[in-house]
Amino acid sequence: MSDEDAPQDNIAGPAVPADAMSRELLITNKRGLHARASAKFVQMVEKFQAEVWVTRGGETVGGRSIMGLMMLAAAPGTKILVSATGPEAEAALQAITDLVNDKFHEEGV
Repeated sequence: MSDEDAPQDNIAGPAVPADAMSRELLITNKRGLHARASAKFVQMVEKFQAEVWVTRGGETVGGRSIMGLMMLAAAPGTKILVSATGPEAEAALQAITDLVNDKFHEEGV
């Protein structure tokens, strides 16, 4: 993780565009969206030409912000809404869905 991302990618509370694709995901790993899981989430987002946002309980953060994701306090059993726009939005959503469903590769399956 570096600070080379565009500043707008790291601002908490951005508005999600009306044309964004979205998926509701259930956090099922043992520790929720903690630091390591948030870092893996951001690493996945950075692989795609897409803008990603995560919403929980009315709070929305950029998908490239580890601190923003951690501030959502998404514990196990929490539902998050992941939204994306851009040329690779659909692929990004699928990769993020797979990462979350695979419990961020933290637990043996």
